[in-house]
Amino acid sequence: MAVLAPWISPQDPLVQNRADQFKAPSLPHPFGTDEFGRDILSRVIHGARISLLTGAVAVLIGGTVGVPLGLLGGFAGGLADAAIMRVLDFVLAIPAILLAMVIIAILGPGSFNAMLAVGVVSIPSFARLTRASTLSLKEREFVVATRALGVGPAYLMFRTILLNALTPIVVQVAVTAAVAMLLEAALSFLGLGTQPPTPSWGSMLNTGRSFLHQAPWYGLFPGIVITLSVLSLNALADALQALVDRGGAGRAVAAGRGA
Repeated sequence: MAVLAPWISPQDPLVQNRADQFKAPSLPHPFGTDEFGRDILSRVIHGARISLLTGAVAVLIGGTVGVPLGLLGGFAGGLADAAIMRVLDFVLAIPAILLAMVIIAILGPGSFNAMLAVGVVSIPSFARLTRASTLSLKEREFVVATRALGVGPAYLMFRTILLNALTPIVVQVAVTAAVAMLLEAALSFLGLGTQPPTPSWGSMLNTGRSFLHQAPWYGLFPGIVITLSVLSLNALADALQALVDRGGAGRAVAAGRGA
């Protein structure tokens, strides 16, 4: 829906028509219209682009920065690990929405800055997960055997340990995307994210709150779409985790039979 938004949306989400102000859901406007006569269905469809792009950017920033940090801290240990983890603990000590608001206050409101803020907030979760996986893997027999062959630290980290730690990271991708979508909606709801007239689910919720008695459908449909999207990503994360668990159990059974 997000990719095909320009072709499947029934109307232009930015075109105003005062004659159609606050039209109830009907065949021409399945989700009704807003205070400017704009088609809410079209705005919901185009708003999906902002939400899903925010999830993708959050995963990209969180993974690109957090995974190497966690890998380095877990592999190096000592002072490097302590320094990295203390910085991450400081970031985690600040509520995500508050930290994102501080970043946007510095950079200014806007969809790009909101995506950047959500991405920064996502870094600690990737870093801590990667560090935990690295600590459990670096003393395993296959890592010790690879180290005994005389390979360098970079090969051990990125070719031996990271490749075997990718499974929980992939599961974290779906979880982070869901959290990022909620956080972006919250920022837009507060007026710090996507700015009007660009459609955003969070900003539509905020505006619809002002017309709750006059047009209850205004905020209802964006809220439903946000809920379904987050539930879908959480279900995807659960399915990936179940797949990983079944794969691990199958390898354990195979190893037992081989022994």
